[in-house]
Amino acid sequence: MDLRAIGESFIAWLEGLGIPQGWVLLINWILGALIILGIALLMALALIWLERKIAGRIQDRLGPNRVGPFGLIQPIADALKLLTKEDITPADADRITYNLAPAIAVFHVLMLFVVIPFADKVVGANINVGILYLMAFGALGTMAMLMAGWSSRNKYALLGGFRVVAQLFSYEIPIALVMMIPVLLVGSMNLNEIARGQGSLAGLGWYVWIMPAAFLLYFVAALAEGERAPFDLLEAESEIVAGYNIEYSAMKFAWFYLAFFLNTWILSAIATTLFLGGWQGPFVDQVPALGVVYFFLKTLIMFLAFAWVRATFPRLRIDQMMAFCWKVLVPMALALLLGSAIVVKMGTELNLPGVVTNGLMLVMNIVIVLVTLSLLGRYTRTLHETKNKRLFSPELPRL
Repeated sequence: MDLRAIGESFIAWLEGLGIPQGWVLLINWILGALIILGIALLMALALIWLERKIAGRIQDRLGPNRVGPFGLIQPIADALKLLTKEDITPADADRITYNLAPAIAVFHVLMLFVVIPFADKVVGANINVGILYLMAFGALGTMAMLMAGWSSRNKYALLGGFRVVAQLFSYEIPIALVMMIPVLLVGSMNLNEIARGQGSLAGLGWYVWIMPAAFLLYFVAALAEGERAPFDLLEAESEIVAGYNIEYSAMKFAWFYLAFFLNTWILSAIATTLFLGGWQGPFVDQVPALGVVYFFLKTLIMFLAFAWVRATFPRLRIDQMMAFCWKVLVPMALALLLGSAIVVKMGTELNLPGVVTNGLMLVMNIVIVLVTLSLLGRYTRTLHETKNKRLFSPELPRL
């Protein structure tokens, strides 16, 4: 079964009714947008339940288990509770910006669904600049959080807004650099083409095996972009009392919560497309509908990895997090991008077989990881030798 045939048959049916071509395209676009919106909203409820159950098991808690079997209806109960809560707007808030911020937070994530290929050409908009589109709309989420922190007229919210600028804009740099590496190998920014380019060698052509360092760097930077522990400094309850969204209540708060989980799923889907072969898998050429199954399974595995890290590791300090970005991730991303460009150029100029080029890429990634770990080890030993206790063990104030 080819899912693309469903859309083609629907368009042919509309044209058979005598509907003008322009109206056919408009109806097709509206229906596609509604389908993506429905999938995203239903998926958010499932992801919320799943992550709460995972965190409960990891931390030796039960998790949701009262409302419905296994607590399955708990997200719906939470949504109903938020719908009935009082919507409060601070008296001194910039009302337009304050009310617009949560809508933009959800809007930007929903727009990212448009270019994600769920199967071969099963995509909302199969554009040639998909990577650039992801980078552009991804920045809107950061702007929404900054708007929320500034417009609330609350010092804690403003601190959270400052951290948005410091953290998310900084970690967008290594993510953007790493996302360009698969573009170099495929020669296209089209996400469907990048997924198709990983279909060789029965799964060994996935870029996670060829570029493990790039995948690892993306995963770590995505934890910060997704506001997940140990990089969840935007909402550090013990420091800034929930940060940029402290003044929001009812459904406006729920929109930020919704955007948080959908953004994690989008980051997982991007990792699946760029490094895990996307919709590629056994027998996908014979049964294209299997591509959707493979894509969602891989994305679910990535989401479980994000949830596991969030439920396990403690929060870092803001200075440690920023130093890690600028002193480790950015130089490592630049080295990976430069090394990948050199390997791809060598493969083209010398007419090297694809297996040789992939092998050189793997060696280059391993070397960069080893060098990075060596430099990190030397740096931490230097800090220990200088007895900089502030970075390791807090001291009680002397009275």
